[in-house]
Amino acid sequence: MNKVRPKKTLGQHFLTDFGIAAKIAATLDGYKGVPVMEVGPGMGMLTRFLLDEGHDVKVAEVDDESVNYLNHEFPALKGRILHGDFLKTDLGEIYPDGQKFCVIGNYPYNISSQIFFHVLDYKNQVVCCSGMLQREVAERLAAPPGGKDRGILSVLLQAWYNVEYLFTVPEHVFNPPPKVKSGVIKMTRNNVTDLGCDEKLFKTVVKTSFGQRRKTLRNSLRGLFAPGIALPEDPLMAMRPEQLSVAQFVELTNIVQKHRQ
Repeated sequence: MNKVRPKKTLGQHFLTDFGIAAKIAATLDGYKGVPVMEVGPGMGMLTRFLLDEGHDVKVAEVDDESVNYLNHEFPALKGRILHGDFLKTDLGEIYPDGQKFCVIGNYPYNISSQIFFHVLDYKNQVVCCSGMLQREVAERLAAPPGGKDRGILSVLLQAWYNVEYLFTVPEHVFNPPPKVKSGVIKMTRNNVTDLGCDEKLFKTVVKTSFGQRRKTLRNSLRGLFAPGIALPEDPLMAMRPEQLSVAQFVELTNIVQKHRQ
């Protein structure tokens, strides 16, 4: 069957290096027996290694041409291809009753951040999430406190996952070659079941803090406090968001909660 034509509108850059594909698939070696959802398989470069290793694989693919190719080339995927937008997929329906599963993919660059926000919605089910994305984004997700790479997703993901940046992938092993390098990460669910603060407010505090990241938290979070009250004299309030650990954001959330209306 003819190969799939990469589509710019879908952010498709097909990996052509079998060795790198095998290394990415191997990030799930410790999860044999746990179902796997692959996002955006394209022509199945990762899929073939996941199937060869005996994983229980389903794939989510929005591209009609890719779906036809996968159906033709991978008989083992019969009944296992979700033809649609992963971001709109209710993963709780596919893996009901709190069933645990892994997520993997060579993620489309143009929606990689949204993919990880979607995974976060199923944090109590997704035990491992790995794969490849734009290096700059991958570095951001794994960024520790203190660096300029740290952002909203860094904190929200690291609250629930141990995030590792594994290795860098050069441009020339893709068709078409992207203009930037790629990075492979692995996120493993940590043991946190309760953040120790209001989870919804935690998200609001993190997003508001990084929304004005050049300001100190005293200035960027002013709108979250009850009008007219004196802001607390806590050392955290004098810091900038990228300096804070997850634990400090939890502490900050509890400070905000205490001084709200």
